Amino acid sequence: MSTRAEQKERTRLTIIQAALSLSEDKGFNALSLREVTREANIAPATFYRHFDDMDELGLVLVDQVGLTLRQIMRKSRHRIRNNGSVIETSVETFFEYMNLNPQLFRLLASGLNSGPVQFRQALQKEKRRFIEELADDLNTDERLKLVPLAAELMVNQVFIAGIEALDKSQQDIEDIKASLAQQLRMVFIGSMNIQAERTLK
Repeated sequence: MSTRAEQKERTRLTIIQAALSLSEDKGFNALSLREVTREANIAPATFYRHFDDMDELGLVLVDQVGLTLRQIMRKSRHRIRNNGSVIETSVETFFEYMNLNPQLFRLLASGLNSGPVQFRQALQKEKRRFIEELADDLNTDERLKLVPLAAELMVNQVFIAGIEALDKSQQDIEDIKASLAQQLRMVFIGSMNIQAERTLK
């Protein structure tokens, strides 16, 4: 990569990071282009060399969220293969990535229910992919066959717990993780009972 290309990529990443940083306080949907360029220490004209508008920047951030979620799933699969503990391993992996990417999770939390339709739809699509991958992973074990709604309930609980844990003390985080693991076990048990009832009918 040439020096010029490297500089262009650095500027692009600076804009993305500026948007993420500002969105922690007020949410991405409330940001203006001027605020982002001021935070990134660039001129508005420079912004337009990288993005058509704030909507395009928002979709790039959604791609970052999706990439992070897929990384979580890959790492969780690997750990589950090694120790076999589905719930505890999944919770630990999710919280590790959340701690490394708090801005992305704040973006996910704030953007799912507010902002432009295109932005919300993109985030919902990434969340849906996460749910589908979780269901596929769990259903590879015949003992853990889930009713379709169970995977969605589990993901929703994980996201709620993750957002709750942001900026909390380590002890509070451990308490949240323990509570989350118990909630996920309850969903598991409920799902398996429903499957058993269906089999008997």
